[in-house]
Amino acid sequence: MAANRVGRRCNNKVHSPNRGAAREPGLSVQKRQARVTVKYNRKELQRRLDVEKWIDSGLDELYRGREEDMPEEVNIDELLDLPSDEERVCKLKDILHTCSNNTEAFINELILKVQGLQKQEDLHNDGMEHPQIPHPEAEMH
Repeated sequence: MAANRVGRRCNNKVHSPNRGAAREPGLSVQKRQARVTVKYNRKELQRRLDVEKWIDSGLDELYRGREEDMPEEVNIDELLDLPSDEERVCKLKDILHTCSNNTEAFINELILKVQGLQKQEDLHNDGMEHPQIPHPEAEMH
């Protein structure tokens, strides 16, 4: 009987869905990525990445066939530094001045997309940091 119990335990371990899933290479990579981004606000990082991808595809569409005229970048942080949407529109018109296509829809949608975004330096999630514990000798001085 004892042999049966040992055999069952071994079988349970081998057939356990959790153990098999942990050995899949994709999941271990996913877990590592989760650890890397734990100190950052993942939702905000994803929002910002989505806006950056949208900008890239929008610029590709606007400058199709004239890629040499495409601006180097549209810096989201520079837009966020500006105090008003009107100034952001002016900045974008200046950046896109070489575009022969109508940029109004792109600019208006981008203004909406950057509202509420955080600057890259502000994406760090301070709440997840480990507290700094002062060294005992530092308190003595």
